[in-house]
Formats: sequence, C-alpha cells, structure tokens
Amino acid sequence: MTATEILFWLLSALALFSAVMVLISKNPVHSVLWLIVVFFSISGHYILLNAQFLAIVNLIVYAGAIMVLFLFVIMLMNLNSNTEPQRNSLVKLAGVVAGCLLLTVMVSAVRSAGEISKSQAVMNEGDIGLIQNIGKVLFTDYVVPFEISSVLFLSAMVGAVVIGKKE
Repeated sequence: MTATEILFWLLSALALFSAVMVLISKNPVHSVLWLIVVFFSISGHYILLNAQFLAIVNLIVYAGAIMVLFLFVIMLMNLNSNTEPQRNSLVKLAGVVAGCLLLTVMVSAVRSAGEISKSQAVMNEGDIGLIQNIGKVLFTDYVVPFEISSVLFLSAMVGAVVIGKKE
C-alpha cells in the first residue's frame, strides 16, 4: 500500500468514528465538536483528491462558520436533561430500522458502481481542483442556482434575526 492509500484509510476511519460519536454523544456540545472532526477528515479527503479549494472552503464554511452557529444555538437553547423530551422504545426502533435501510442502500450502490477507468480518473489531472476552473463553471453553467442559493441564505439570515428578536 502506498502512503496515499494509508492516509485515505486513516482519514476514512477517523471520519466514520467521529460520525458515530456525533450520534452517540449525550452532550450536544460534544456532538458538535465531533462533527468538526468529521469536517476536518473530509477536508483531508478533498486534499487527497487534489481539490485544495474545496478543502479550504469546507473548513472555513462548515467547520468554522456553521459549527460556531450550531454552538451558539445550543448554548442559547440552554439544553439540559429536564427540557429534553423522553424517547420511547418505538422511536429508537424506528431509528435503527431507518439506519439499517440506509446502510443497505449505500452498500448496494457501492457494489453496483462500476470501476472508473484510469483514463477517466487521470483526465486533465493538472486542472482538477483549480479555483479558476471552478469559478468559470460556477459563474457560467451554474449561475442561476448560485444566485438562488444566495437569496436563500439571505432569507435565512433575515429569518434568524426575526426569530431572535425580543418583544
């Protein structure tokens, strides 16, 4: 195995372990911190794919801004054991069944996916992940979805201000 493959498997194991810890952590703040570790390992995968721009954007936007927002929301909600709803066994069973079904779908998708030929994987290897190419595609082919998402973010910010506003 090469060093890249070893790093891939280490990052994958870290991402999976951290994702499981997000789910089983009792403290919501600990769950957010484990989610930050997941985002760091995903950024490591982006770097292995030679997509440095996506790695940095993932760290800045998700591990930085979104996780700080989650922490603020958790702290403002002042969660404790008295305010959390009690879960019954039927809800837990439904969660386990849904998780098993999702795992089954993911395993079948991985098995049915054909292998990518090396000619497809190496095609324009020097141009992959460059900011110039991403910018050209983003502002030519995907300009309408980009603008729609900016309006969506603006409306979310206005909604957060309205919800957070005191009487």
